[in-house]
Amino acid sequence: MITIYRSTTQGLEQLPAVADGCWVNAVDPTPDEVAQLQAWGVPAEFVTYVLDLDERPRSEHDEGHTLIILRAPYAQNAQADIPYSTVPLAIIFSDRLLFTICRLPQDLAQLLLRQHLPNVSTTKKNRFVLRLFLSVAGRYLGYLGEINQAVDQVEDRLQRSLRNQEVLELLKYQKSLTYFTTALRSNKLMLERLQRGQLFQAYPEDAELLDDVLTENEQAIEMTSIASDILSQMMDAFASIISNNLNVVMKFLASVTVVLTIPALIASLYGMNVPLPGQGHPAAFVVVSATALFAAGAVLFVFWRKDWL
Repeated sequence: MITIYRSTTQGLEQLPAVADGCWVNAVDPTPDEVAQLQAWGVPAEFVTYVLDLDERPRSEHDEGHTLIILRAPYAQNAQADIPYSTVPLAIIFSDRLLFTICRLPQDLAQLLLRQHLPNVSTTKKNRFVLRLFLSVAGRYLGYLGEINQAVDQVEDRLQRSLRNQEVLELLKYQKSLTYFTTALRSNKLMLERLQRGQLFQAYPEDAELLDDVLTENEQAIEMTSIASDILSQMMDAFASIISNNLNVVMKFLASVTVVLTIPALIASLYGMNVPLPGQGHPAAFVVVSATALFAAGAVLFVFWRKDWL
């Protein structure tokens, strides 16, 4: 799907056709849309690069077009094996047009509008690209907050769990954090190469904004690394908690078995077809029952005092 935007005084406005200074956003383009992008001047190999989900962040210049690929976060279904992953996002710009191409939807326009970023203009391509960088880094932080909330909910269930389901759920988020960490570090290397180059050094405002992007990206790296370390230690701790919870249940069942064995043993002895002491007494049944209950109660009291129950 291809959507065309241009900045106005009221914000981003959607256009029916391409015009100078506009932004063309393509999401999972069809072969016809790929041909249309090429007709607008986008080199064919640039589109091929970004449609590869394993493409790494980098920059390239060809035929008057500059290509920048970075890894953007992507939220999948909460029941998926990896709830949060990353996907390559290509930013291609020339003197006339600016393109963003992604295999999976990113809602970049809505993200820019929600953040109310000042001075967002599609005609100032370098500045607009840096705003996109900043928005992507901010989205990492937003998804990281969602992951932390989900982990807190799983943590509450884990304290009473005897199953591995919650640990496996934590493992899914651990995978997501690993993808985030790898993508953010790759983005950092690409941004540092851009900073060493001359692309965003023409205006002091652009250079300062690129510094802000690097700072935001570095913050995302640190927070993701901290969350990943905490989650890894938490998984080890809760694996021990689940084992301990199971041991507590087994200890309780073993204690109950011992307590119930004593009355069963006495009843078995007095159920034998041999002469037994006091079997002819009128209160034999009451005495035997009371003895069995007293013995079971004594054992139960000892187990309780020793905290075996």
